Amino acid sequence: MIRINQLKLEPDHSEEDLQRCLAKLLGVKTSEFKDSLKIIRRSLDARKKPDIKYVYSVELSLPNEDKILKRVHNSNVVKCENTEYGFNFHKKESNIPPVVTGSGPAGLFCALMLARAGLKPLVIERGEAVEDRVKRVDTFFATGELNEESNVQFGEGGAGTFSDGKLNTMVKDPYGRIKYVLETFVRYGAKNEILYVNKPHIGTDILRNIVRNMREEIVELGGTFRFNTKLTDIVVRDNHITHIILNETEKLECNCLALAIGHSARDTFSMIRKKGIDMNAKAFAVGVRIEHPQEIINANAYGDVTKYHLPAADYKVAHQCANGRGVYSFCMCPGGYVVNASSEKGRLAVNGMSYSGRDGKNANSALIVTVNPSDFGSDDILAGIAFQRQLEEAAYSMGKGDIPIQRYEDFSAGRISKEFGRVLPASKGKNTFGNVRDIFPEYINNALLEGIESFGRIIPGFSTGDALISGVESRTSSPVRILRNDNTFESNIGGIYPCGEGAGYAGGITSAAVDGIKTAEKIYQHF
Repeated sequence: MIRINQLKLEPDHSEEDLQRCLAKLLGVKTSEFKDSLKIIRRSLDARKKPDIKYVYSVELSLPNEDKILKRVHNSNVVKCENTEYGFNFHKKESNIPPVVTGSGPAGLFCALMLARAGLKPLVIERGEAVEDRVKRVDTFFATGELNEESNVQFGEGGAGTFSDGKLNTMVKDPYGRIKYVLETFVRYGAKNEILYVNKPHIGTDILRNIVRNMREEIVELGGTFRFNTKLTDIVVRDNHITHIILNETEKLECNCLALAIGHSARDTFSMIRKKGIDMNAKAFAVGVRIEHPQEIINANAYGDVTKYHLPAADYKVAHQCANGRGVYSFCMCPGGYVVNASSEKGRLAVNGMSYSGRDGKNANSALIVTVNPSDFGSDDILAGIAFQRQLEEAAYSMGKGDIPIQRYEDFSAGRISKEFGRVLPASKGKNTFGNVRDIFPEYINNALLEGIESFGRIIPGFSTGDALISGVESRTSSPVRILRNDNTFESNIGGIYPCGEGAGYAGGITSAAVDGIKTAEKIYQHF
């Protein structure tokens, strides 16, 4: 196998152009490698705009590869070996099936691997199946009628189902799990391009179908799903789980439980603390959503290039403030929407969402400031949750249940906006004017203001007074870490396996899915 890196082509190139370029570089005919050609990575290089190029890494097979490598003598043409995910799940059986709590990315991938191993997992999900959940959430966006068990945070697919569906991750994985996750998504309905684009995303519209397709395979393999089923208690004997209590009334035998509960399962965090499961408070970040016209972000990324059809551009910015706080962009949604992501009555949180086409008029991103346990005013392990709730209650009160929104010029001045300027909101859920600045302690406001002005010097138009600020972005990651053994992945209570973003071991769809696979590997060894 040969890998070719740093292959540059015009943005409007064809597949044949790519093949011809490779044939010329290697001194062979396209027919010799056409069937084996595989794109490994594609990114867009706009550093010398308007001279924009797609940059490829590809792999292919050829006869006499060693001779070709000697003849070409190019550092970007190298011999390679493909790393495939290699954990071998032999079929096993168990009289008591493993239970997976939560059907977000971590829970679904954990259950999928266990089902493929023959262990017939039971997946319990407090929310609804994705097709019913979508209807429930659409009703909430239209009416504000919140179901606290099935919403943007809870239900099949997890919080990521109502997001941009971004799949990029900073996790290093030499074992091939990330590739396996992406290939699984493609198998269930994602576009093949997520296997190679630099910043892959699926989009909430496609992700919903993928989630359903994953569930159907788990069921075909003998797994079971129970929706509207909440873990409300755990029975422990001799420091090992023996039963779980569902919906406060049903007692079910269980000796193996994967806790993939998500970052917003606040009541579950409280329950497992009472059961003596070790947890720590951890740092996270809070802030706002900021909206700009997508054309501003595109112009900054691409310059004045209109002859090519280029994807909606994104950005990533960070700033170290004078007060020592870090402020940075998070979960940037090109062509997206600001979403009312509330899960508790009387409290309001926002998030960002894009469809697969990323063709909305606005770009939005979270701008968030790091907070840590010393900011929470208490040594309680769950003090971070109380801190989040305080901000969310202020946001809810300000908007009377609608998303509070404000022009950046007015946020800076600390006054309520009276009308929109050049930027009109793109949101899922109703919004209303409010002084978003009143939601936060001043150290967060000061960091946001300093950061936005800094980002305006990097991206022209970013700090325009007409940019829109919405609050509150409070669910960036779990406020706790449920401790687990590095080798077995078990908590201090035997048979309980903390897993995914809610347990504090992941930060996004892909990393959560990978952690679900790793947890399944450990559970498999349990049987």
